[in-house]
Amino acid sequence: MRPRPLLFAAALAATALPALLGGCEGNAEVEASTAALPEGHVGPETCRGCHAQEYADWTESHHFRAMMPATDSTVLGDFNDATFTADGVTSHFFRREGKYVIRTEGADGSQQDFEVKYTFGFTPLQQYLVEAPGGRMQVPRVSWDTEQGRWFHQYAGETIPHGDWLHWTGGAQNWNAMCATCHSTDLRRGYDEVTDSYTTTWEHVTVSCESCHGPGAAHVAWVQGEAYRRGEREEGSHLLAGNGLDNERLAATCVRCHARRSEVSAIPLASLEVLDNYIPALPMPELYHADGQILDEVYVYGSFTQSLMYRRDVKCTDCHQPHTNALRFDGNALCRQCHEPEYDSEAHTFHAAGTEASLCTSCHMPTRTYMGNDVRHDHSFRVPRPDLSVEYGTPNACTACHTDQSDAWAAKAVERWYGPERPPHFADHLLPGSRPDPSAVDHLLALLGDTATPRIVQATALRYLSDLPEERSLEALRAGLQHPDAQVRHEALAGLVNFPPERWTTAAAKLLDDPVRAVRIQAASVLSAVPDQGLAQDRVPAFRTAYDELLKYLHYQADLSTGALMLADHYTRVGELDQAEHHYRRTLKMDRQANYARLQLARLYNAQGRNTEALAVLDEASKVDPENARIPYDKALLYAELDRMDDALAAFTEADRLKLESDRLYVNLSALHQQQGNSEAAVQALSRGLERFPRSLDLLAEIAALLAREGRPREARTYLQRLRDLAPQDPRVSGLEDFVRRVEG
Repeated sequence: MRPRPLLFAAALAATALPALLGGCEGNAEVEASTAALPEGHVGPETCRGCHAQEYADWTESHHFRAMMPATDSTVLGDFNDATFTADGVTSHFFRREGKYVIRTEGADGSQQDFEVKYTFGFTPLQQYLVEAPGGRMQVPRVSWDTEQGRWFHQYAGETIPHGDWLHWTGGAQNWNAMCATCHSTDLRRGYDEVTDSYTTTWEHVTVSCESCHGPGAAHVAWVQGEAYRRGEREEGSHLLAGNGLDNERLAATCVRCHARRSEVSAIPLASLEVLDNYIPALPMPELYHADGQILDEVYVYGSFTQSLMYRRDVKCTDCHQPHTNALRFDGNALCRQCHEPEYDSEAHTFHAAGTEASLCTSCHMPTRTYMGNDVRHDHSFRVPRPDLSVEYGTPNACTACHTDQSDAWAAKAVERWYGPERPPHFADHLLPGSRPDPSAVDHLLALLGDTATPRIVQATALRYLSDLPEERSLEALRAGLQHPDAQVRHEALAGLVNFPPERWTTAAAKLLDDPVRAVRIQAASVLSAVPDQGLAQDRVPAFRTAYDELLKYLHYQADLSTGALMLADHYTRVGELDQAEHHYRRTLKMDRQANYARLQLARLYNAQGRNTEALAVLDEASKVDPENARIPYDKALLYAELDRMDDALAAFTEADRLKLESDRLYVNLSALHQQQGNSEAAVQALSRGLERFPRSLDLLAEIAALLAREGRPREARTYLQRLRDLAPQDPRVSGLEDFVRRVEG
């Protein structure tokens, strides 16, 4: 199971109700049972009355088996007194009084018995759900491999102590918060922040018709009505997702479960606008490779929306039968639905026909394995680019198979077969644009200026530009506020916080009543940190409404450690420091490894003048992660503020040893040496920084100024010229030029 954002008696009773329902023809039995279900839903048995083939197909699908009560027909694992040992923990699987039981390490480290309540998934692995206090269900780490018929540990070799967030009894393996919304229909988490407990409910235990089509009560009422009997038809058939959806709206029904995303609201499918419901992760490191290829478990949506297929209106259902989930055709026949036959030939593939290497998917949909044995394809459908691998270290399909060969070897083969020119691809700009370098701005602006750039990549470009604070970046972000795509507008808003508020407040305020929920929430978030919001009076009501949505969104995430952290950061931003401290502490209670919360808490204490507590928190952080370079860096800044300069120097030196990824380390270290009257050490610190960050404008400006002050104008000019070459429009260039001239006399 992957991290994702019970009244068992009530839930199980609800799953039994659809068995009472008839077909779409009007009768009292249907009316009574529909009223018994949650408002707007009718259950899959009602759908079966008119859609028998679709229902039969569904019962053969993985969706049908997403989550089921544990019975002899649903449990696939060996519970015949089987044992499995991994990383020092032995788990025992057995039957007791007809129930399925797992004996394994519990939350306190002792061996305990856990009754399996539900199965989770089907193939290639099946997991099991057990009850825990506070209305929780948890997923033990040991899973059943249906391909090889064996128990296995998804993360073999990774010893996780009890009490850790990643332990199966912790937050990472909590069903309610991390998994439930994707495995049941109309699931409501029902988290109570005060009691830290759940009352989780669902309409149907597994993924069923209304998971994708939306609530069916209006559809049933329409079918039972006079207009339908007269032969009148209506587009959409009173379903949120009926037939005839374009690929964008169809993908919006799939994104709920087939994307790495955060949830915007408690309503699983509020509309067919993705950002009314979810915020998909952008194709950036740590989740993706820098060119957008899949890396972590990101599912499909984020890669598919990068593809030319998506831009050309190819739909998920063009390849996948929507009710069985099976592929429509086997092998290359699937691709030949659209592509010319000559692509399915040795003249194109340069591999023997009938081999795995000749499959379209082998080159254009390379795979990664998740959860120990689940092989998944990248859906960005890209042409292999080993030449980019040579330059940037990104993977390619060629050397993924030819593991004994180099990327350079593969690049030469591609050039020999297909010629020296490669088809243009957004990765040509996204890769250099992802680097913290002044030249990145040109590449990112090129992406934004190209109508062929996928919208999710345009949103990514804006995210990168927000960290490159120059005038062109701000102009691009302001332009992004008017983009037709909601995720682009969302990222444009998020990026504005790195620029002076007076440059964007009025423009951002226009999005407080944007038609898309996530955009309104982001507008409220960025404006909430602006003193008095800097708003015109006519925007104040919209701000208040959007701010209420923001708070609901933040508190909806409160059962996740990341959600508690978001709340803490929000309250820090708006100056409610008691609330911020409370939620940083909540974060650490949920996940003791969450060192970012400790770093933020230390800064909060420092802002309140509680420096002894700030240092204690940073000492705690060092014990948790002694290799984290940010910790000694923050300690150094705190020591310098306390005038403990020797301690500050030692901490800066430690941050350098740990290779902190920030040029500010060397700017501050140089400043410390200058305060101590050691100008040569100050120059050496900046030189050391430039060895690591040779294109850092700040370091170049600092060393040029320092050398000029020290009466070394010739050396200063060397660095000034480098600064001028990299950023001729940087306002520091002219100021330094004047200063060096004066020193030269």
